[in-house]
Amino acid sequence: MEDKNISHGLWDATATGKPQLGRLGREQKADVAIIGGGYTGLSAALHLSLAGKSAVVLEANDVGFGGAGRNVGLVNAGLWLMPEDVISLVGQDHGQALIDVLGASPDLVYGLIERYNIQCEAWRHGTLHCADSKAGYRALQQREKQWKERGAPVRLLDRDEAAQKIGSKAYLGALLDERAGTIQPLAYAYGLARAAMDEGAMIYANSPVTSLEKEWDAWRLTTPEGSVLAKSVIIAVQGYPEAAFKDQVQNIVPFNYFQFATKPLDEQILKTVLPGRNGAWDTNLLLSSYRLDAMGRLIIGSVGNVEDFAWNLNKAWAKRSLEKIFPQIGEAELEHGWYGRIAMTPNHIPRFHVMGENLAMVTCYNGRGIGPGTVFGKLLAEYMMGGSPKDIPLPVSEITPVSMRFLRGLFYEAGSRLYHLVQRRI
Repeated sequence: MEDKNISHGLWDATATGKPQLGRLGREQKADVAIIGGGYTGLSAALHLSLAGKSAVVLEANDVGFGGAGRNVGLVNAGLWLMPEDVISLVGQDHGQALIDVLGASPDLVYGLIERYNIQCEAWRHGTLHCADSKAGYRALQQREKQWKERGAPVRLLDRDEAAQKIGSKAYLGALLDERAGTIQPLAYAYGLARAAMDEGAMIYANSPVTSLEKEWDAWRLTTPEGSVLAKSVIIAVQGYPEAAFKDQVQNIVPFNYFQFATKPLDEQILKTVLPGRNGAWDTNLLLSSYRLDAMGRLIIGSVGNVEDFAWNLNKAWAKRSLEKIFPQIGEAELEHGWYGRIAMTPNHIPRFHVMGENLAMVTCYNGRGIGPGTVFGKLLAEYMMGGSPKDIPLPVSEITPVSMRFLRGLFYEAGSRLYHLVQRRI
């Protein structure tokens, strides 16, 4: 039976370990209040609690409701940008620090998974960045060079070796990054929440922050049924802001990403489709991603949403693409489809905002939410425990709305639909 849960799809159907959370219904005090129950907020709560600080998370819906419960589940190292591009955009000091900390982000993710026994289909077999053109292959050569100069375990595969790893002859080569892997992203969010609560954090669901006001030397956060008085506040709303922070959406470039999942593949076919359980994506401007889940479902994704008539359009594209890329599976039967919003910036660099005394946020991971979210949650926790803004490997920037964001969104969505209408028809 086809599942049309277009918000969380397969991840909602298969995630285990969901914590049972109540609403905030009283006044409470905390060292740090955290707004948002995604990777950043939950990681911050966990690391604050580990340091003996009282942390309260206020989530407008449920943990993992936003991008944490909708993404592909690729635990990649670094940003989408090449290392030298990062340095050119934010400077040598911030740039190299950002490359170093995010290059090691899978270590933190998989370390927490192991430490807290988080059941989230965690595989660390590396990811494959697949060249769909000669220009894409040249770009991968540059990525390999720049990461190897920094000691990263990456290796460019030729066409034949890539075909063996991918299970497809459709690509000219692939960059294997052994630091990376895949997880069930919503189950990981649930696991972070349970770990934070086990360490002493308080997490409340269905508790949107309706106002945030300075009260003497503290901050008061008000929800419909209660309030929190905290010395410090971390805002971690990312691409799904609610209540008092709904205008935050004006500060990101609207960018959607959809996925479809097949029924579990036959055991013999699974030996030929991503046989090493690597996550994969390609170098196309409108990229496609491929991965398997624990039950052997093949999951394909690309840019766009699946609302209204886009469901049939993008579903047809997914079926054509799977038949072209992985012809050995035959006609693909899809049972889940969903999409989510990615918090993007015009230059693809996350933003660090300090909005007042003991009030800060890091936002917009540009499609790399798992590693950066976990890392920046930890760094924001350390910052709120007496650290310096210099400890965050990003320049402090002003919050400014993205110009022509609505037109950008229309351009991305219309362009992706046109592309998916015509791609791989021959």
